[in-house]
Amino acid sequence: MKITPILTQLREQCPTLANHISVGVDLALLQGDPNLPTPSAHVTPLADLASNSTAQNLTTQPIRDRFEVTLVLDTTDATKALDLLHDLRAELWRALVGFKPGAGYDAIEYESGELLSISSSRALYRLRFFTEFQLGRNLPGQPAESWHERELDGLSSFTGVTVRVDAIDPADPHLKRPGPDGRLELTFSGDVTP
Repeated sequence: MKITPILTQLREQCPTLANHISVGVDLALLQGDPNLPTPSAHVTPLADLASNSTAQNLTTQPIRDRFEVTLVLDTTDATKALDLLHDLRAELWRALVGFKPGAGYDAIEYESGELLSISSSRALYRLRFFTEFQLGRNLPGQPAESWHERELDGLSSFTGVTVRVDAIDPADPHLKRPGPDGRLELTFSGDVTP
């Protein structure tokens, strides 16, 4: 999942954060940087979890993309910080839950939240979200998303079939073993037009 649609959605829908929204990958920096504005939100992709394919003859795997938003709050007034946390959490839900981050993705769902750290000056609270998509195309005209689909795209088109039948029974009495005698008893053809 691309992170840009998430950042854009948060910047447009979370006025309390006043554009203090970025990609955060270093927890130690979030905890120790005294110049970091508060409140602020930091988005980090976490993992993707694949389920087994839902089809037997092709690949259609549901994939769950997980990401988190870490809120950084000023805790010099702990009561005010915890009340703000409650408001920010609701604001994030309104911005993200139900939002589709791209074509082919399901609506984002909330997974969980937890307090990461708290001190006399700063608190970090993490909220986890996820969205799902399917690995494997739905229609033959769509671009290949797996090796199997690329391999199938390389095959020639099926235009028709000719069937030639050499019947086993009744067996030819001149042969020592029963089986096909090399004479065609039946031939038919069928053309396929898309």
